[in-house]
Parts: sequence; structure tokens; C-alpha cells
Amino acid sequence: MNLAENLVASIQHTRTAAIALAKLPTAAKNAALEAIAIALEQNSETILAANQKDVVAANAAQLPSALIARLKLDPSKLKSMVAGVRDVIRLADPIGDRQIHRELDAGLILERLSCPLGVIGVIFEARPDAVTQIAALGIKSGNGVILKGGSEAVNSCEAIAAVMREALEKLYENTEDASSHAVSPHVVQLLTTRAETLAILHMDKLIDLIIPRGSNQFVRYIQDNTNIPVLGHADGICHLYVDAAADLHKAVAIAVDSKTQYPAACNAIETLLVHNEIAPQYFPLALTAFQERGVKLLGCDRTQKIIDVLPAIESDWSTEYSDLILSIKIVDTLEEAIAHITTYGSKHTEAIVTENQTIADIFTSDVDAAGVYHNCSTRFADGFRYGFGAEVGISTNKMPPRGPVGLEGLVTYKYRLVGNGHIVADYAGTNAKAFTHRDV
Repeated sequence: MNLAENLVASIQHTRTAAIALAKLPTAAKNAALEAIAIALEQNSETILAANQKDVVAANAAQLPSALIARLKLDPSKLKSMVAGVRDVIRLADPIGDRQIHRELDAGLILERLSCPLGVIGVIFEARPDAVTQIAALGIKSGNGVILKGGSEAVNSCEAIAAVMREALEKLYENTEDASSHAVSPHVVQLLTTRAETLAILHMDKLIDLIIPRGSNQFVRYIQDNTNIPVLGHADGICHLYVDAAADLHKAVAIAVDSKTQYPAACNAIETLLVHNEIAPQYFPLALTAFQERGVKLLGCDRTQKIIDVLPAIESDWSTEYSDLILSIKIVDTLEEAIAHITTYGSKHTEAIVTENQTIADIFTSDVDAAGVYHNCSTRFADGFRYGFGAEVGISTNKMPPRGPVGLEGLVTYKYRLVGNGHIVADYAGTNAKAFTHRDV
């Protein structure tokens, strides 16, 4: 068998396992997740050693600092990965929820039931922590998961995937009637080569959804090279608008956190918009805070007249730096700030700092983004922080799911109709029966 044939057979195993997973009780899925959490804790040194190999290689190859920041694991990040798995355990099972229960006529009952998507392919760059997040959400939502990490994270991803698979294998082997009461180790599969990535993009009969996580160029490539539905965002160009009615110290703290807490993240701000009335008082405070954290500032002509910063050019307004670089622009009105965001934003996360509730309401109503925030950091745009346990990615699509995607974004629904010899002909014509349409 060639690569494509082997891969098809392997993914078919995952699809078969996913069908069985969709019928498992919540307790079985939670038991699998707890086994994974314990295994991650017990094998933390192995995982961190594998990650260190990737980090050393990335530094030697002089990969971008933002990518290395995403790549690097440490004990704290590994602890958060385990916590994320256990948070998913505590979430309600999204499968089998009866959303509609309706009598169409006597003896003809309609139900709408939530169900898994099937098999999800998740392709990501330099994010080894995504392996556990996505696997946990996939298992809890009844979906098979095909994972493909970037080559720069191959050692980390292989180590994490091996730990998870061994945990599932042990649980499966030690469970009586495992096929009906345990999660198959085949539900999560890791791919490691670029050839495999290209191959799965054409497997629309086996894979139901592709979720890319990485740079805007990477996401656009995936979107342009598959017929499988894609959930994701191509850019993370986020803004913070400091209004004339902003609390100065609050505005400084929020701006600094939004830019520097994790500058490589897609929810970090890239542009700071400041109302002209508050700029002379705000800029000196903000400049000191940003300089202390090593942020390179670029400003419009009006900004440069107040503080000493490098000039911002047109392309800066549409650039996702993913680094300690921030462009600044002075605006005269709320409407101008919103117009700038509408022109250059990527519909990811946008925030305003103001003590004027009317202004805040207009901003949150009129700005079109997956997340619109008032008086808080854009860095809160995250599935874990939203209480989703984890996320498979962030979507800027207008159609749902939108924003951080947790369990609810990995399920769909089906309509189940049960009758007793009912036929449509009885409800047509001059003597047509009437539907009752009664919720039961």
C-alpha cells in the first residue's frame, strides 16, 4: 500500500472508532479523559524533554520569536494542559441533547437531537498544548480527531500523543466489554509529515471539518486547498480604543496586558487607537509602561508630535505583528475609531476603555467582531478563560460557531421523526388533515 492508501485506512479506523465513541455514556468519556490527565502528570518529564529538543532546534534554525513562544512548554504550561483536560471532564456532555420535541400530529413525533460532527482534522503550527486541548474536546463531544502539528513541534507532539494513546490503550484493555464501555485509542491520531497534511485536505469523504491554527498565511493556505469545511481565522488584528472618557490608569494597564501578556497570541492587540482629547495625558503614562516591557512603538503623525516614537505607515494598520510591536493612531471621534476597526480589523477581538456607558454600548453594538470588550484586556478571548475547558481554535466566521470554539462548536444535530404509517398525502388536498404542531 502507498502513503495515500495507508493513510485512508488509518483514518477509516478513526472514523469507525468515532462512530462507537458517539454512543458511549458520559462516564466512559470522562474516564478516558481522567486517564489522559493522570498520564500527562506522570510523564511530564518525558514531555518537557521532548519539547526542549524542539525549542533547541527552533532556536538553531532562527525561527521567529513568536513561533518559539508558542512552541515552548514549561511545568506551568504543562500543568495548565492537565487542568484543561480536567475542566472538560466537568463540562456537560453535549451529545444527545433533545432540542426539539414536537408532535406534528397524533402519533407523529419530531425530535432534534445533538450529535457529533464525525471526524475533525486539526492542523496547527508550533502549538504542542493544542494536542491535549483538541483531543479532550474531541473525546467529550464524541468526535474522532486527526491531529497534525508543525514540523517544529514534532518531538513534543509525538511525546504527548504517545502518552495519551498509551493511557487509552490501558483503559481499553482493562475494561470489560470495552467496545461498549471504553474509548478506543484509535479516536485520536497524530500525523507527522507534510505529505500527510496535503493528503487529508482531499479526504472530504472521511473528514467532516478542518480546523487550522497558526499564522494567517498558513490558515489561508488550508482554506484555499480543501473542499472540506474550514473553521478558523486568517488574521488576529485586534484593536484597543482608549476613549476620551477613559480612566487613564485603567487604560494603561489594559493596553499593556493586551499587548505584552503574550504578544504571540492571536488575541493580542496590534493597534492602539486613542481619542485626541485624552492623548496628551495618556501617552506619557503609556510610553513609560510600554518601554519598561520592551515594546517597539509606531505612531501616526499626530502621535509623533506628543511622544517620541517611530513613524507608522499604511501597512502597519493591517499587520499582525505577533511580537512586541504596537502601532498607535489618534482619532477624533468614536465613529472614526469604529471606522478604522471596520477597515483594518479581522473580526477577532476588539476592546474599548471608557467610563461612558453610552459610548461603550455604541462600540459593542456597532463593532463587528467575534468578541467586543469593555474595560478589559483582549487576552480574555480564550476558550479556557471563557469556561469552555479548552478550545479547538477561534473562529471569525459570521456563521456560528464564532469566537473561541469549545464543545458546542463540535456538535451538530439531526432530526428524528417517528410515526405509525403516516404519509404526506393525508395532509394535502381538499380533505387535508391539519398538523397539531404541539410541543411535548
